[in-house]
Amino acid sequence: MSRELRVPFPSQQLALVAYGSLFPDPEPKKEIVKKLHVEGTELVVLAAVPQLPDFVLTERLGSGTYATVFKAYSRSKRRQVVAIKCIQKSNLNKAATDNLLTEIEILKNVRHPHIVELKDFQWDRDNIYLIMEYCSGGDLSRFIHSKRTLPEYLAKRFGQQLAMALQFLRSKNISHMDLKPQNILLSSRDNPVLKLADFGFAQYMGDEARMTSLRGSPLYMAPEMFCNTKYDARVDLWSLGVILYEALFGRAPFYSRSYAELEVKIRDTKPIEIPQGIQISGKCRDLLLGLLQRDPNQRITFEEFFNHPFIDLEHVPSHDSLDKAVSIVTEAVSYDEEGNHAEAVKKYCDALEYFVPAVHYETDESKKDVLRKRVMEYMARAEELKSMIKPAEEPTNEEEDEQEATPKEAETLWEMAGSCTRLHQALKRAAIAELRAEHELYDSALEEYKHALEELLSLLEAEPKGRRRDLLHMEVEKLLNHAQAVKDYKNMMKRDAQKLSDSGERYNDSRDDMNRCVVQ
Repeated sequence: MSRELRVPFPSQQLALVAYGSLFPDPEPKKEIVKKLHVEGTELVVLAAVPQLPDFVLTERLGSGTYATVFKAYSRSKRRQVVAIKCIQKSNLNKAATDNLLTEIEILKNVRHPHIVELKDFQWDRDNIYLIMEYCSGGDLSRFIHSKRTLPEYLAKRFGQQLAMALQFLRSKNISHMDLKPQNILLSSRDNPVLKLADFGFAQYMGDEARMTSLRGSPLYMAPEMFCNTKYDARVDLWSLGVILYEALFGRAPFYSRSYAELEVKIRDTKPIEIPQGIQISGKCRDLLLGLLQRDPNQRITFEEFFNHPFIDLEHVPSHDSLDKAVSIVTEAVSYDEEGNHAEAVKKYCDALEYFVPAVHYETDESKKDVLRKRVMEYMARAEELKSMIKPAEEPTNEEEDEQEATPKEAETLWEMAGSCTRLHQALKRAAIAELRAEHELYDSALEEYKHALEELLSLLEAEPKGRRRDLLHMEVEKLLNHAQAVKDYKNMMKRDAQKLSDSGERYNDSRDDMNRCVVQ
């Protein structure tokens, strides 16, 4: 196998100089690929698993227009698992070759926690091999469809990770140009980290750069790519909006059963609407509508996106999350001891915004448990103080913010509760359950959901027909769905953790067998 070009290309120009030796015209040989047509798209599937001296290629992970991706194990590094993208040379035209060279150049020169790593690339007479970081969680499209919709707190966490990747790419004037759930990989199914992949359509584009060629996937492409003669890097913002929309509601805004129907929706001028029936916060709604503006000049800017309160990059997990949390909670305790309960509540809540990402950032499970217990203690104290200062009469800034984000129906139910103390208390418990689920305190969230639903169902049974009964029924349905989503997510993480453990044991057994065979 030739390896003389296994160094990163310093520039596209050098890559094109190397074109002749890297991609020579293939000699006549028997066909080693099969071509499949799926929904009008030609997919290349290698008929035989390629052989590489340094790797054992196993299951096929997926196929695209030009490539097939395999899971593989390193022969030299114990337990190293990679994904190998195999590109059939004979299927590459000039445009595909340019895209491949750009992808190699970009991935060889970027390193980021939320961008898939290109470890190496090799080639032989038939194929080019991109040896990539392996992401065991599959892609975001499958993850969304397996859950139907994602809860807002999970969509927010994923949005933060995508924002960090995009912020990094923009700092290097790189535009992805093909952002879609299928091109976003999950590091695992247990507490997944998102990784941007497939940079085949990516381009170096400054703020003023314009393009005219059509690229990307129509369902996620910005309208200006179809309707205008030129477009710029802001198309990535539209695509991110579509991804968040699909995560929250289960379908992309232009979901269609045919390409003709899709094209009509893309060329339409009607504003994008947020579906009814799924509760999202005001901040989330504002971000979606800002990203999904058909006119790129009306769309939020990259800077506005990175600074948006829903994305909230200030509170993403990092090495200093815990230090900030401890500093703020120390102030909260001081205010609490002084009897300044209003200020103490505010500081406790501010500290929790850093404690939760600190839990995510911590890798030691015993330390995670300690942090979770502290979070529970501070949250309980904040709730206790809130009841003491009667927040319904004198809402804090945080509660005012929450009221603005509450859907109209839930807001009306609070108003119609009147002097019914039981209903007020049940709705408060429901709000606590939602808050704990958002902060990923799943066990205590389920406990609160249980108590809130028991009380609300009892009230619903005794409630006479009328508007309040209808609203109460809607609230119960919503909470049942949220509680089930939390339960399903917990069970999924438990199952996936067991699968990972089992697969690790099987892998060790298979490697031991392989080693014994080699010795013999």
